[in-house]
Amino acid sequence: MVNSITAVANELQQKSEQISKEMVEKIIDKIGVEIPQLEINQAIEVYTEYLGFLGETIKKSDETTPEALLEWSRNNGEREAAKGGRISDIILRYPPTRLVFIDKMAEICLRHDLKVEDIIWINKRVNNMLDISINETVFAFERQNSKLMKEVQDEVNILSTPVVPVQENIAVLPLVGKMDHDRATLIMERAVPLVAKQKIQCLIIDFSGIVTIDATIAKHVFDIHNVLRLLGVDSIATGMRPELAQAAVEGGVDFSSIKTFSTVKQAIESINNNN
Repeated sequence: MVNSITAVANELQQKSEQISKEMVEKIIDKIGVEIPQLEINQAIEVYTEYLGFLGETIKKSDETTPEALLEWSRNNGEREAAKGGRISDIILRYPPTRLVFIDKMAEICLRHDLKVEDIIWINKRVNNMLDISINETVFAFERQNSKLMKEVQDEVNILSTPVVPVQENIAVLPLVGKMDHDRATLIMERAVPLVAKQKIQCLIIDFSGIVTIDATIAKHVFDIHNVLRLLGVDSIATGMRPELAQAAVEGGVDFSSIKTFSTVKQAIESINNNN
């Protein structure tokens, strides 16, 4: 004869899809927002699997969390991060999900005449599995989001320090946006090796796209000039607006040793005329 707990576990496993559809409908009602049909279908599929996990753990009186549930939770978090979603979109759904789960478990347990202590144990399992699931989902979301942000930042870093060849042995390093310490360090780490690798003899550093620069950053740029000189590379500054030049002077940076021109075009013409 099948005992009451086993009967509950069997129902969860055998009618998992039907129960999932009922619960998803109730959860959507509680959330009160319109959910795309694709997400509804995914939720039904997910809860169907979840009920299978729950039925198995109840049947075995096992308090460990199924690895399959952990894997699904991680995939859920990674998927949300990959599509550019927000972790709050996931978390907001858990309170109504928890309420619907507890109500449904109570209904099934009472129908099978479970003892109070058994109902309490099953509710603890439901809550514990939900808590572990949300933790794994959040951790996976954060890991995946950090990974994606690093990949984007790496691409931005590469694009923010382009060494653009314009003629044989001549290249331009266009500086755009706000120049800060990290940006200046990045130029030193990325642009200088590129210049050496491409065997550039003259690098034109164009400041026309720079929004702001202070004395400290001006010194960093001057340091880049000195490193290039040690590598046998001439550097030319273009697009130095009066306020940028003033910031350099106030910081005690002597740009008199660096050739300067108003535009990149003028710098290239001067190089060609001297060759």
